[in-house]
Amino acid sequence: MKKSAYDITALLVYVDDVVLIGNNIAEINVVKVHLHSRFHIKDLGLIKYLLGLEVSCSLDGLVLNQRKYCLDLISETGMLECKLATTPSDPSIKLHADERALLPDPSSFRRLIGKLRYLTNTRPDISFVVQQLSQFVSSLREPHMQQALRIIRYMKNALGYGLLYKSNTSFKIQAFSDSDWATCATTRRSVSGYSVFLGTSLVAWKSKKQTTISRSSSEAEYRALASLACELHGFNTFFRICVFLFPLPTLPFVTTILLFTLPRIPLFMREPST
Repeated sequence: MKKSAYDITALLVYVDDVVLIGNNIAEINVVKVHLHSRFHIKDLGLIKYLLGLEVSCSLDGLVLNQRKYCLDLISETGMLECKLATTPSDPSIKLHADERALLPDPSSFRRLIGKLRYLTNTRPDISFVVQQLSQFVSSLREPHMQQALRIIRYMKNALGYGLLYKSNTSFKIQAFSDSDWATCATTRRSVSGYSVFLGTSLVAWKSKKQTTISRSSSEAEYRALASLACELHGFNTFFRICVFLFPLPTLPFVTTILLFTLPRIPLFMREPST
């Protein structure tokens, strides 16, 4: 990364793929000339496709999606003629680790979950259900496979979905956190979820099972809010590295007002009986 008072240029490298980003085209050209003098590189122009990610650039902004990756995944699973699903999961169905008989070969399920996890790079709408299925890769049962195939049916119905990063968005961070209390039918642990927006652009999201059991929904919400605070701290470090001022104040939103009223409720301690 090269930075100055007004310009920044970053070099992203993955094996033999290199991406140059920055806000000064002259500086980018200088870096390309320098790289070509040391290595033999081929300039492919504006980025369009990288590691399964399709990139569309315009004056309005940038769009990321994985449409071709989705089509290849649908074709690989043999579901090109399947019926469409309007949602990635059925909220009325709870997955269990010991319900129904074990399927003999879980390898195909593991490969499918691995590819779906990569798909969540541009599809936050399937992050929660993929997180739920990831915990059953070692004990595959029929309901788990049916749920994974439902995601494929949903992806066929929503091939063009992706992420839009507008060029004229405001430089303000808003963050949202939520939790699903005791959602795991096996361990009774809750799931934390959060999303972070820079202006109107979604820049970070996560869905993960909490490490300990929460005894109330408020406790689960506090744990989700703590995970969000750690993510925002990472954003603060990133902005400092890029010589940008971290946009303060950061606005965190939670789904229950109890988190803010609970500290104001007086606590009454009962005297121990003798």
